Amino acid sequence: MQENNKKTSAARLRDLLRKLVHKRRNFLYNKNTAVRADYIKIEKTARRRKKTAGAITYILLSVWAVIVLFPFYWMVLTSVKSYGAYNSEYIPKFFTLSPTLQNYADVFTAVPLGKYLLNTVIFTLATTLLMLVVITLAAFAFARLDFRGKNIVFVIFLSLMMIPNELVIITNYMTVTNLDMRNSFSGLILPSVTSVFYIYLLKENFEQIPDALYYAAKVDGTSDFKYLLKVMIPISKPTLVTVTILKVIECWNSYVWPRLITDDENYFLVSNGIQEIRENGFGRENIPAMMAAVVVISLPLIVLFLIFRKKIMEGVARGGMKG
Repeated sequence: MQENNKKTSAARLRDLLRKLVHKRRNFLYNKNTAVRADYIKIEKTARRRKKTAGAITYILLSVWAVIVLFPFYWMVLTSVKSYGAYNSEYIPKFFTLSPTLQNYADVFTAVPLGKYLLNTVIFTLATTLLMLVVITLAAFAFARLDFRGKNIVFVIFLSLMMIPNELVIITNYMTVTNLDMRNSFSGLILPSVTSVFYIYLLKENFEQIPDALYYAAKVDGTSDFKYLLKVMIPISKPTLVTVTILKVIECWNSYVWPRLITDDENYFLVSNGIQEIRENGFGRENIPAMMAAVVVISLPLIVLFLIFRKKIMEGVARGGMKG
């Protein structure tokens, strides 16, 4: 009898434990299901917010791109309109059904735009090459060599950035005039062969190169100039490419100094030649031909930037980092 009671109690206990385990499992399952549902809901909400933010960002960027690119589109559109069609538009049209390339032919035949382009190419290449030599040697000296008064000289160099460009132009004009270099490529090029900002940018890049490389090169008997050519310049190539492109753009767009130092048409650059074209070439009223000339002048810089845009960003980022 007692054994039967024990068996009955044990069976009841097992049934109770099974029920408890079953309830526990159901509770955990329901809890996990609720948590999973909440997680899915939160994930969907986050994904929806991300998509909405992305859509708003793309819309704003598209609107901004239209605002920025619209002047260039209008310039190109005007350049393919004939003079008569342009003047007959009482209300400007955003398209044309009869485009023409005659304006582009006229800018090379009716006016000496080709000569202005050649002068600009000569001025840009010569100035950029000379500047690269000067700033590379200066940046190497400030970054790697030890000489008395180096920090003081560098601070003086940086203080030159505080001087207004107008004062520098006046001083350069007096110097070039006294040296009888007006209306010459020498007078155009020499005042632009250095830049304190580019020296500073390249110096900061050179200082990121570990000193161990320099000491190892000196142990091997490598000269400073050879170390500069074989080690520092290849490592700093992105920054040098950036400086080169920025200097090319600067020279191509140079206006005040070439206009001040030259009054001979044989030495006009495109930035100054466009004014000459407007005054004595096509005239003030032939806007389509003027726009064609501006497109021809702007196209090389646009192509240059599109090709090297990644190098520009990389070089600026490297120059701005320390360590």
